[in-house]
Amino acid sequence: MTSQGIVEQFLSLKSETDADVLTMQCGDFYEFFADDAELVADELDLKVSQKSSHGSSYPMAGVPVDDLTPYLKALVERGYRVAVADQFEDESGDHYREVTRVVTPGTLLETDDADARYIAAVVSDGGSAGDAAGLGASGAAGESDGIGLAFADATTGQFLVTVADDADDALSELYRFSPVEVLPGPDVRADDELTRRLREETDASVSLFEADAFAPGRAKHALDEQFGSETLSSVGLDDDPAVRAAGAVLRYVEETGAGVLPSMTRLQTFETSEHLELDATTQRNLELTETMQGGREGTLVDTIDHTVTSPGGRLLREWVTRPRRDRGELDRRLDCVDALASAALARERVRDALDGGYDLERLAARATSGSADATDLLAVRDTLAILPAVADAIEGSPLADSPLSAVVDRPDRDAARELREELDSALADEPPKTVTQGGLFRRGYDDELDDLLDRHAEASEWIDTLAEREKRRHGLSHVTVDRNKTDGHYIQVGKSVAGEVPEHYSEIKTLKNSKRFVTDELAEREREILRIEESRGELEYELFCDLRERVAERAAVLQDVGRALAEVDALASLAAHAAANDWVRPELTEAGALDIDAGRHPVVEQTTDFVPNDLRMNRDREFLLVTGPNMSGKSTYMRQVALVTLLAQIGSFVPARAATIGIVDGIYTRVGALDELAQGRSTFMVEMQELSNILHSATEDSLVILDEVGRGTATYDGISIAWAATEYLHNEVRAKTLFATHYHELTSLAEHLERVVNVHVAVDDGQTQPSASGTSSRPADDSDESVTFLRTVEEGPTDRSYGVHVAELAGVPDPVVTRADEVLARLRADEAIEARGSGARGGDEPTQAVFDLSAGEFVDGERTDGDAPGGTGANREDTGAVGSDGEGAGAVSNGTPRETTHPPELEAIAAEIDELDLNETSPIELMATVQEWQEQLDEQSKRDE
Repeated sequence: MTSQGIVEQFLSLKSETDADVLTMQCGDFYEFFADDAELVADELDLKVSQKSSHGSSYPMAGVPVDDLTPYLKALVERGYRVAVADQFEDESGDHYREVTRVVTPGTLLETDDADARYIAAVVSDGGSAGDAAGLGASGAAGESDGIGLAFADATTGQFLVTVADDADDALSELYRFSPVEVLPGPDVRADDELTRRLREETDASVSLFEADAFAPGRAKHALDEQFGSETLSSVGLDDDPAVRAAGAVLRYVEETGAGVLPSMTRLQTFETSEHLELDATTQRNLELTETMQGGREGTLVDTIDHTVTSPGGRLLREWVTRPRRDRGELDRRLDCVDALASAALARERVRDALDGGYDLERLAARATSGSADATDLLAVRDTLAILPAVADAIEGSPLADSPLSAVVDRPDRDAARELREELDSALADEPPKTVTQGGLFRRGYDDELDDLLDRHAEASEWIDTLAEREKRRHGLSHVTVDRNKTDGHYIQVGKSVAGEVPEHYSEIKTLKNSKRFVTDELAEREREILRIEESRGELEYELFCDLRERVAERAAVLQDVGRALAEVDALASLAAHAAANDWVRPELTEAGALDIDAGRHPVVEQTTDFVPNDLRMNRDREFLLVTGPNMSGKSTYMRQVALVTLLAQIGSFVPARAATIGIVDGIYTRVGALDELAQGRSTFMVEMQELSNILHSATEDSLVILDEVGRGTATYDGISIAWAATEYLHNEVRAKTLFATHYHELTSLAEHLERVVNVHVAVDDGQTQPSASGTSSRPADDSDESVTFLRTVEEGPTDRSYGVHVAELAGVPDPVVTRADEVLARLRADEAIEARGSGARGGDEPTQAVFDLSAGEFVDGERTDGDAPGGTGANREDTGAVGSDGEGAGAVSNGTPRETTHPPELEAIAAEIDELDLNETSPIELMATVQEWQEQLDEQSKRDE
C-alpha cells in the first residue's frame, strides 16, 4: 500500500474512534500521523518526519513494534486515551488495519505502579448526582435511590459495587478508591456538584460513555453473562443504580478490547456502613496516603508500610483508606499482628519466604488478556511456590495457633500445587521473551514437539560435523561451515586450497583470503532445519497459547493465592513496625470510650523526640476544648488521636503505652483550608462548608476533630459560630469531639455544658523547669524570663495565647515584636493605644490619635495616655482583640462591675451587664444585645461631639 493510502487509512480510522490518539501498525513500526504525530512528539520527545498524501504533507512519528508498550504507557498515564490499530493480511496477501483496542487510564495493563488502577462508574437515580440527597446545606434533597458506584481494577480483576446515600458519600468512596478513570452515567451532568468536586479533588480522568450501557436491562444482562444469572440476587443487588454502574463498567472494559473480562470472576458488594466514614477532607487532613504537598513521604501509609511485595503494599493502603467497623474482623487481624509481633524469628522467616513474590492478581489479568509471555508464566510458577513455603514457616512456630494458618489455608492449595507443577514441567528455565520463536518448553512436555526437537538436533549435528567430514573425505584443510543471513549455510575454504574442492561444490562468494561454497545436500539440510524451526515455532506458540489459556481458566485460584499472600505481607508489615517502634495492642470496645495512655503521633515520632500525651473521653467527657499557643502541639495532639483511632480500626497496634478504643463510625476533621479563589470559594467559605458537612454527617459514634472554627471572619462572627457549633455538637450530635480554639471565651462553656471539658497545652513561663523537647521564646511580658512550649496536654484552660512569641519564632523583625508587646500590655490593662505615625513631614512624632477601647476606634485629639478614655472595649471586630488571648476586657462577664465615673448612659449599660444571666442567654441573643449597647454608645458619642 502506498504512503498516501496509509495516511488516508489512518485518518479514516481516527475519525471512527473517540480516542485522543491513534497509533497504526505499518510493518515493523507503529506510526502516528498528522496532529497525533505532533502531540506524541511533544509528549514523548519523538522525531517528526513528513509523509505526503494527495499533494499534502503530513507529520509522521513512529516507534518499533516491540517498543510500543513504554510509549503507550507514558501517553495513557498522562491521561490520553490511545487507540491501537494492528495490521492484518487478507487471503489475497493485501494488508489492512483495524482498531483492536483502546487503551485508557483504567484499562492499561502494562504498569509498574503497585497501586490499584480502578475504573469507576457513577450513576444517580431520581435526579442528578449533585442534587441527590445532598451536599450538606448546599444540596437539595430529592427523591433518590442513592448513587450507584462500581469499581473495577482491570489489572487485578477486582470488582466492587455499592450504593452511596448522597454525593458526599459518593465522593468519599471515590477518594478512597482513587480511580484513574471515571465513567459518569447519563444522569450525572457535567455541571453537577459531584462532577465538579470529582475533577477538583481527584486525579481521575473523566470519560464519557454511551448512555445505552447504563440502561438497567442491558446492565443486568451484562452482569448475568459475566457472573451468572443468580449472582445479583445472591449478593442482594436488584434494579438499583449499582447494577447500572457495574454493567457500564463491564461494557466499557469489553469495548476497549483490554481482554481482561475473564479475570473478573467475583462481583463483590460492600456497604458504606461496613467501613469507617472518612470523607475526602479528612483523608487529606490526616495525610493518610498523600501529604498536603502532594508527596508520599511523610504519610501514614509511607510510615507503616514495610511490605516486601507490591500486592501487600496495595492491600495495606486499602486498609488505611477503608478502615473497618467489624470488631470480629479487627480482632482477627489484631490476633495475627500480635502473634507476628511476638515471634520475631518466625515473622522474619515468613517475610523472607514472601520476599521476591510477584503480583499474582495482575499476572492472572495478563493471562486472561492474552498478553502474558513465558516469563510471566514462570513468575506465576515461582509465586505459587511461595504459598507452601509461607505455610511451612507458620507451622511448627508460635504462629501456628494464630489466625494466620487460616489465611494461608483459604486458597485451594491443591489446585495451586497442580498448576505450579504443570508450569514447572512445561516451561524452559530461560525461555525467550518472544513466544513465536521456539525454545519455550522443556523436553518431555509434548511428543510432537520432542520429535521436532530430535529432527532439529539431528540436522544441526549433521551441519556441525560437516567440516570435519569434508576435510577427511576430500583431504582439504582450512575448511569451516557457518551461517549468516545473506548466504545461509556455507562451506568456507582457504584460497590456497580452493582449487582442490570437489566438483559438486558450487561457489557463491569470493573473499580476500577464502571462498564460500554450497552443496545440494547442505542446501537441503538447511531447508530442512528452516522447516523444522518454522514448525517448531508454530507448534510451541500453539502449545503456549493453550498453556496460557489453562492458566487463565484458573485466574480465580491465582487471585485467591495472591490475596492470601498479600494479607500475610500486610499483617507482617504492621507487626514489624509495631515491634520496632514499641506500639501496643489496643483494646477494642463498643462502649464509645477513648482512653489513650501516653499516646504518640505515628508519623511525627519518626523524626523528633516526641512528648507523649494522654486522652480520656467517655460518656461524661465527650467534648474537649483544647487551648494553648500556636506551635505548641494542639494540632499534632488532635491528629494523633484520630490516627491512633484509625490504626486500631485497620487492625494495627498503636503508638501508646496502652489504649482502649471505642469503635467509631466515622472520623471528621476541619483543620484549616487554603483559599480556592479559582472556584470562587474563600478560606472562610471552605471552612464553613467543611463545618456544615461535619454537622450534617457526624453521629454520636463519630470522632470529630476541629482545629479552629470561625477564624476566617470578624471576631464576633467567629465566636458566635464557634459557640453555636459547640452547643450543637454537644447537645444534638453528641459526637466525641476535640476542638482546638483561640477563642478563650469558649472555655467558659465547660462550666455550663456537662460533657465539655477544658484541656490545654502547657507552657513554662519561667516558673517551672522547661522540658528538654520544648521550644523557648520571649516571656509573656517584658521580663527577661524565657517561655517554653512543653508539648504536654493538661487539664483546664490556658491563660494566654503567646502569639507575640510565635511571631518572634517566625522571624518577625524585632521592632514589630517589641511594639506588639507594648500594644498587648495596654490591651490587657484596658488602656488606650496611641497610633504611631510618620507625621506630616515624615518625622518621628506620633500622630494625635488614640485607640478608644470603649468606642472600638481611633479618635483624633490632643490627648495624652492619661486623658485617653478607657473602658470595656465593646466592639473589637476589626482589631481581633477579643479572643486573641482571652484577657481583653471585651469578654462579657457576669461578675461584679468595676467602679467607674462614666456618664449615666454608660452606667445604665453597666447595670444591664451586671444583671445579664449568661446561663439563660443564647450566643445569638448575646451578640444582639452587645450590638444594641454599641449603637447606644455611638449615639452618645455623636451627642458629645
